[in-house]
Amino acid sequence: MNKIDTNILAPLKNLLATETRRRLFENFLSLSFLQVANYIFPLITLPYLVRVLGPEKFGLISFAQAFIGYFVILTDYGFNLSATREIAIYREDKEKVSEIFSSVMVIKFFLFFLSLGIMSAIIFTFEKFRQDWEIYYLTFGMVLGQVLFPVWFFQGMERMKYITFLNILAKLIFTIAIFAFVRKVEDYLYVPLLNSLGFIVAGVLGLWIVFKDFGIGFRMPSWEGIKHQLKEGWYIFISTVAISLYTISNTFILGLFTNNTIVGYYSAAEKIIKAIQGLLGPISQTIYPHVSKLMYESKECGIKFLRKVTLLIGSFSFVLSLIIFIFADLIVRIVLGSQYTESVIVLRILAFLPFIIGLSNIFAVQGLIAYGKLEIIPKITLAGAISNIFIALLLVNLLQAVGVAISVLIAEAVVTFISFYYFKRVIIDRRVIS
Repeated sequence: MNKIDTNILAPLKNLLATETRRRLFENFLSLSFLQVANYIFPLITLPYLVRVLGPEKFGLISFAQAFIGYFVILTDYGFNLSATREIAIYREDKEKVSEIFSSVMVIKFFLFFLSLGIMSAIIFTFEKFRQDWEIYYLTFGMVLGQVLFPVWFFQGMERMKYITFLNILAKLIFTIAIFAFVRKVEDYLYVPLLNSLGFIVAGVLGLWIVFKDFGIGFRMPSWEGIKHQLKEGWYIFISTVAISLYTISNTFILGLFTNNTIVGYYSAAEKIIKAIQGLLGPISQTIYPHVSKLMYESKECGIKFLRKVTLLIGSFSFVLSLIIFIFADLIVRIVLGSQYTESVIVLRILAFLPFIIGLSNIFAVQGLIAYGKLEIIPKITLAGAISNIFIALLLVNLLQAVGVAISVLIAEAVVTFISFYYFKRVIIDRRVIS
């Protein structure tokens, strides 16, 4: 019996043989637990909200989130990748980490107040926004929560358990409160309010942990330090802006050219895809700091590691996408209800996004960004953005939600193809790209 037990435990002992492997395994478990929670919580609240609020109010909330999503991108400024990489490289140097942390936080708060001013100007200039001004300000609390929550710090330090705990806490607050306060369609304003409160609580606790558990001190950063972080995050920021043109912009375009009900059909299907796509998150977030360090120390080791990851993520995401495509009608009926039959075809079109995005993440994020080729990323994302905006504007009046779904699928395919081209050319073949 002891011999059998030893044989059974042998692979696990081998997996955890080194400190690096143990840390990766712990981070993977933490983020896996988070993604399970990310999967379960929406499955609890989404069916309830779409039924209580109906397509129109659910569409309005989704449109507001898409609008506020631009300000989340502005305040993130690419730091979730650029600052993560720097923290991962210098994490043994507490003084350097404190310097990086302080510079990033100062920039993020400046961008927060800039965002607030821009949003206010838009809301009180255009009637479409002014008539529902309350929902935009309540949703804007998400921006403050994202500014406060130093996810890039925890990722760089490879301490994902903090990300897991705080995110689950935020979602738990939101989920419990939704059932307590949202009982009828007139309660729709509670949804953005409660969502924002969850993010803000998680952000405040995240900062407290950084100061208390990691001993990081805030000091007024030098202008050189701020310029350095702005420069490091610039390419990622431009790329993220471009990416938004074929992600959150689809909901935004749909809201501008159609109505809240159509937005509700599209957003409901999109949220199902994002919840399922989130299953790939733990792998990507876990390996990014590790790949960054591998690429910094030995490109050959990094490439060898990524080959294994490509096979793993590619196989898993393809099966996942195939299941969504085949069972789209059943998924919509169970999760969304009979009011959302228009969402079935949208879900089928978006079904293969987990597979396509899973591959593009490997080539672009784990490959090019981890290798330090940040300047290539805007070229890739801009190509995807242009193709998406062009096709979306062409099809939105003709096919409405279906047209927008087609445009985002094509855009993601374009991004994946170009990412693979540069990954092979720059990293595998070692050619210089001008």
